[in-house]
Amino acid sequence: MAFGLGLLRLCPEAFWSMTLQEFAAALRGAKGEFASVAPLDATGLHSLMTMFPDGAEEVDHDRRD
Repeated sequence: MAFGLGLLRLCPEAFWSMTLQEFAAALRGAKGEFASVAPLDATGLHSLMTMFPDGAEEVDHDRRD
């Protein structure tokens, strides 16, 4: 809890809603261990732009159903 609430400065709701995978990733990031993922290339960017075009219907990311 000290790591999540203290070091990461997460609010309690965000901390308690994290999955173990998310918590492990946050811990690795805080220790400076970053996944070796190749940078996004032009093809990948084009794919994302096709999947998520500008001007698409706005999504309310804070909405809780």
